[in-house]
Amino acid sequence: MELSLSGKIALVTGASRGIGEAIAKQLALQGAYVIGTATSDQGAAHISAALGEQGRGIVLNLSLQSSIDHLIETLKDQSPDILVCNAGIARDNLLLRMKDEEWAEVINTNLNSTFQLTRWAIKSMVKKRWGRIVNISSVSGILGNPGQTNYAAAKAGLIGFSKSLALELATRSITVNVVAPGFIETDMTKDLTANKEALLKHIPQGAMGKPQDIAAAVGFLASPAASYITGEVLKVAGGL
Repeated sequence: MELSLSGKIALVTGASRGIGEAIAKQLALQGAYVIGTATSDQGAAHISAALGEQGRGIVLNLSLQSSIDHLIETLKDQSPDILVCNAGIARDNLLLRMKDEEWAEVINTNLNSTFQLTRWAIKSMVKKRWGRIVNISSVSGILGNPGQTNYAAAKAGLIGFSKSLALELATRSITVNVVAPGFIETDMTKDLTANKEALLKHIPQGAMGKPQDIAAAVGFLASPAASYITGEVLKVAGGL
């Protein structure tokens, strides 16, 4: 099974910690040169240190159009062969109490930025007639979750976006797939500790996942071995 990504350039958003960091390290392990994004200089420096000669970190604020434009200009000579849209935020609230800015910020960061980065990245992929796009959704985008109408809407939007784009690019040897994590042990889920026992009852395997579980799935979908898989949603959720 061919998993090597030697000679490929990968762009991973939100790569300074958690799932994104694990994905960046996995792709680098498979031989890709990985450009990881973070929202701060400190985060970008952490990525560069973690990847060494196999990549570097760069600052990107997905909520700012100017930041996205700057990234695209910076990488005009390093257009990615592999794009992993992982970065995301949560602004949880019941819909009755949700503020306009809580809705807009999540949709802009988690969904609209994926459209902008992907539209740019596929231009070079089409010319090369090779590419891998892996979008990180969530089981919340499939099952729903109270208090997360904004987050679930954005994550469900990624699924529809990816399935449609997969059909558009299928004849160009470009695959587009989705990985939908369940409850993974990261900074974003650490606040669930108080309800962890109740939560685990809903997970057939009885345990939360690790960032490396998601990274392994992304590494496979980005590899030559997954060339005949496109438009799919892979839940990595312990049977949830």
